[in-house]
Amino acid sequence: MSFPSILHRLPEVRGSIKENVPLASYTWLRVGGNAQVLFIPKDEADLALFLPQVPLDIPIHILGVASNMLVRDGGVPGVTIRLGPAFAKVEILDDFKIRAGAGCLDNMLAKQAGASGIGGLEFFVGIPGTIGGALRMNAGCYGGETKDVLREAIVLDRRGQRQVIPVTEMGYQYRHCDLPSDLIFVEAVFQGIEKHPSHIFSRMASIKETRENAQPIKEKTGGSTFKNPNQEQSGGRGAWQVIHDAGGRGFTVGGAKMSEKHCNFMINFAEASAHDLENLGETIRRLVYESQGVKLEWEIRRLGIELPKQSGGSYG
Repeated sequence: MSFPSILHRLPEVRGSIKENVPLASYTWLRVGGNAQVLFIPKDEADLALFLPQVPLDIPIHILGVASNMLVRDGGVPGVTIRLGPAFAKVEILDDFKIRAGAGCLDNMLAKQAGASGIGGLEFFVGIPGTIGGALRMNAGCYGGETKDVLREAIVLDRRGQRQVIPVTEMGYQYRHCDLPSDLIFVEAVFQGIEKHPSHIFSRMASIKETRENAQPIKEKTGGSTFKNPNQEQSGGRGAWQVIHDAGGRGFTVGGAKMSEKHCNFMINFAEASAHDLENLGETIRRLVYESQGVKLEWEIRRLGIELPKQSGGSYG
């Protein structure tokens, strides 16, 4: 699907700005339609000048490495912003603090912290994504969450104004942040602890081995499809367990299926469309709800214009 041109309504930039850009190659699931406009800012100043000049009726979206995002087949209207290399820098600060741009990969933050003897951030090596995504969803794994090590986040609002927000004002919960969705994360400061690099890298190697053994990381997949459900509803079971108990392991819709290795991961195994993947997810939600009364909530973010579903259902 191609969108009409809106470049004439947008300001001049120093970075890259293009129309009708296919987004499938930008996503881990390798599906999705076009971005009406894709803007890759040159730096923070370029982004800050751009934002207040975009008419308010034109939506703005942020795209990281799209490790936990499903871009729908109908494409994404408005402006999709992807943060480039200028937003991927890491700086070591005093007192075992570290500053990272929102475009920095989570595992690179962990590695650079480790090389500097800053411990406590090892869990980031097991999160597939960028710091911006981790900040937005309080990403975590293997006993750690973003909120545990974050000191403050720096954002730009729609006026291009810079704000520094301490972690105490982020409203963090399990895979949730209270900050308005129109705030754009540009960098963050994390607080670590003193730890010998050899101990840090040993812990990271253990996390990587566990992840490789448990998750289908070599497939066209995203992160966990669903959040862990309400523990009272599920009887203490995680998302993968209720999916397994509903017969969802290996369940297939079109070219999409739930991984047999870890059944809370969707896989694009046979040229799936975004419709196949979303339909699969909604069908699994329906099966789990009808068989066990458990409501699964999407952890993968869905973005763009949704095409009509052929089957499946939505619960909650």
